[in-house]
Amino acid sequence: MTALLHVREGRAGDPAATPAAEPLVEIRNLLVERDGRRLLDGIDLTIAPGRIVTLIGPNGAGKSTLVKVALGLIVPSAGMVVRRPGLRIGYVPQSLAVDRTLPLTARRFMTLADVHGRRPRAAEIAEALAEAGAEGLEDRSFHKLSGGEAKRVMLARALLQQPDLLVLDEAAAHLDMPGQIAFYRTLRAIRDRRGCGILMVSHDLHLVMSATDHVLCLNGHVCCSDHPDDVSRDPAFLALFGPLGADALAPYHHAHDHVHDHIHGPGGCTAGCGPEDDAHHADTGHHHHH
Repeated sequence: MTALLHVREGRAGDPAATPAAEPLVEIRNLLVERDGRRLLDGIDLTIAPGRIVTLIGPNGAGKSTLVKVALGLIVPSAGMVVRRPGLRIGYVPQSLAVDRTLPLTARRFMTLADVHGRRPRAAEIAEALAEAGAEGLEDRSFHKLSGGEAKRVMLARALLQQPDLLVLDEAAAHLDMPGQIAFYRTLRAIRDRRGCGILMVSHDLHLVMSATDHVLCLNGHVCCSDHPDDVSRDPAFLALFGPLGADALAPYHHAHDHVHDHIHGPGGCTAGCGPEDDAHHADTGHHHHH
């Protein structure tokens, strides 16, 4: 039997589509195969304006593949993918490899962005940095920014696109707990202010509850898909992550005003950084304000 493949970019003037109501991206019965191996099968995903959707699952579950399909970077083997007419996307990578021999300030990094065929204006850069919580970093060397500071500058650069959909791969990677909470709070504020949709890939189960509206748990197929509260009790989720995973998906409350010092001393990182955080261990102190 021949598989059905339907990938469509919506067209302006389409009477079946009302921009205010239609999804930003809609995926139905998605199948992705590579080299005879089935990476994703039977995936349904809808990303609506003003909604935060988070993809979770073990390594190799197909999260990054699904993001690439949503972005149009991978053509699926079968299924339907429809994107809203004129969809603008801002992408924040997990990390960015920049030649450390290049003299590059945060401002210069921002000016290299292509904003719909032109370079961003100074006022646009200042506004985006402020919205991302990165004001005051303009003249700092991009190489000397802490993990959290660099993440916020990359977020600001994505905001220059005036995105309808903001996509983040491992949004809180290289951040300590207070930094993660502050960053997710910034994302929610951006969503509230702009009404954009947000698609995130995350391993931070303990923060998903407060950071997202909808969780899609993947393992090559959709194990479960619902509000975080419901997903944490789903038998398929429990089978995949166990009771500890369910506990990790519970809400994490942290609301006060102070400054956290994140110090990397001779004894290592006091905030519990993992081996993947080596890239920012050259910094002697990180401050997270919230």
